Amino acid sequence: MHFKNPEVLYFLFLLIIPILIHLFQLQKYAKTTFTNVAFLKKLQQQNRKSSRLKKWLILCTRLLLLSAILFAFSQPYFGKKNTLNKNHTFIYLDNSLSLDTNDDKGNLLKKSIEEIIENASKKNTYTFITNNSFSKKIDYNELKNELLKIKITPLQLNINSVLLSIFQEKKTKIKTLNDVVLISDFQGNYKNKFTNVKDYFSVVKRKSSLNYNISIDTAYTITKNPNNKTLIVAIKNQGNKTDKVPIALYNNYELVSKQTFSIAKDETKKIEFNISNFTSFLGTVKITYNDIFEFDNTYYFAINKSKKIRILSVGNPQKFISKIFNDAKFSLTNSPLKNIDYNGILEHQLIVLNSLEKIPTIFADKIIDFTKKGGTLLIIPDDNIDIDSYNNLFKKLNAGNLKPKVKDTLKVTTINFSHPLFKNVFTKTITNFQYPMVESYYPVINKTSSKILTLENGKPFISLLNKNIYFVSSSLKKENSNFINSPLIVPTFYNIGISSFNNSKLAYVIGKKNKIEVKTKLKKDEVLSLINNKNKAIIPLQQSYYNKVIISTSDEIVENGFQTIAIKGKSIKNIAFNNPKEESLLNFLDLKEITKNNQYIQLHKDIPSFFNQVKKNNEVQWLWKWFLIIAIVSLLLEILILKFFKP
Repeated sequence: MHFKNPEVLYFLFLLIIPILIHLFQLQKYAKTTFTNVAFLKKLQQQNRKSSRLKKWLILCTRLLLLSAILFAFSQPYFGKKNTLNKNHTFIYLDNSLSLDTNDDKGNLLKKSIEEIIENASKKNTYTFITNNSFSKKIDYNELKNELLKIKITPLQLNINSVLLSIFQEKKTKIKTLNDVVLISDFQGNYKNKFTNVKDYFSVVKRKSSLNYNISIDTAYTITKNPNNKTLIVAIKNQGNKTDKVPIALYNNYELVSKQTFSIAKDETKKIEFNISNFTSFLGTVKITYNDIFEFDNTYYFAINKSKKIRILSVGNPQKFISKIFNDAKFSLTNSPLKNIDYNGILEHQLIVLNSLEKIPTIFADKIIDFTKKGGTLLIIPDDNIDIDSYNNLFKKLNAGNLKPKVKDTLKVTTINFSHPLFKNVFTKTITNFQYPMVESYYPVINKTSSKILTLENGKPFISLLNKNIYFVSSSLKKENSNFINSPLIVPTFYNIGISSFNNSKLAYVIGKKNKIEVKTKLKKDEVLSLINNKNKAIIPLQQSYYNKVIISTSDEIVENGFQTIAIKGKSIKNIAFNNPKEESLLNFLDLKEITKNNQYIQLHKDIPSFFNQVKKNNEVQWLWKWFLIIAIVSLLLEILILKFFKP
């Protein structure tokens, strides 16, 4: 038994007052002797005993009356000790794409919203969290409004972040009875994140009645010639073999091609479409199939007319440079140093310093300005260089310090397979390949550089000195190195050229960090905006350079489809966004296995059972009424004793 007002019980000490008064009233009678009244003396003794008993009974009833009144005012109750504290419930409701599916009772998200509204207590306060909202200290009506506003979102919230934010908020509510519930399908593997939890919370798992899914995993193009592309669409099956699945390709929502396909159990299949004579293509691929998820049956992509990457090679023309950058993606200009057009330097995306003996100061200043404005620099030294002029450039570029040439015959033995330049170049790690050789090299001291190719002595052969400056430590003349005959030279230099300007991808993923380069020049007060199909515009984070703008997106885009990049409403190019493919995976956590060995996690079969448990834990059985009844009964007993008990 607990008390709401336990301090009232201190007044029980006052019960000693009626006891003391009663004791004073029970003083002994004075003896009076009568000679001939023996019978009367006997009767008098009997009256004295009855009178004393009556007074003791009256004392007990009064003590009981006062005690019952004090206990009633202290408001005793049966329940948990902190039940009378304010009740606060933390609710996380997963509104990701995977909840937009059905079970036997209907849509999982909509049903969850209805059950919370029906079962949540109107007396409690709440903290309500979704993947794209966080509402603190709200009452039931505010909670209801938040629930009714919920929409499916492609944004994903890490379950560990949810628990961390909830437990931090709980620390601020010391004198509050807190309950925590996570409502989700628990897609993915949260097992490791749950094992370290040392605070109590409840989980409710929402599960679809379907357990199979066919989704569009990705798409990419293969260029056969400038006017003909092949679109490769990767289809992923999570379920049994399925035949005659319809798939269609649309351009700007107009049907271009349609076919059917069969797919084996748990297979990833590639479907091909021909795209011919299109300078631009706003593509939509759709699968018509009734499975667990609908959002992953559509894939958007955008093909824009690619602008060539302009490359300037300064120095004596060499065939290997021309051969590598003869792709349709590049526009290569070879120029001797004495004929360089200084005014046109900034119009290029990549400058190759090809075997220059000396770098004049005026040219170095132009190069520095070029790199500051977003240009990429590739430095290939000559066999004999003016090291002071090179170090003057390196110092201004904050690229380190170049040391004198070291003559030593060494092999290029190590490839940094994790470097972005080699992404998708190698299917596996190669440890035994035809090692290129160098006869001499220039060591560079740069603590922040990253090695791309490494010599057998551990020194870098090709390195990234900072974000846009590449350095080859050895001359590539035939007399000094056979690297130009190595298979490594093509992917290395080709990808340096490609990375100097990133044409927009076929599609981007919502909720991920995306960087989109736009080849344009902005005036002083101009900015780029993204406009969706509903003509709703946003201004994303962007960084402007001399001849390009880099747009960064993360959570700004919340709907899949097409976005138009525009300046003052004038279209520059189109890009496409798709939902994250992780949401298509039928990989759900087995909560029974997790909760079996974890005392902090309580699994509920549904939302009503959680709220019923909360109500049960917060139930209070008040006892003050019973003590008030005891007080009334005591008073009645005293009245009856006084009226009918006659000694």
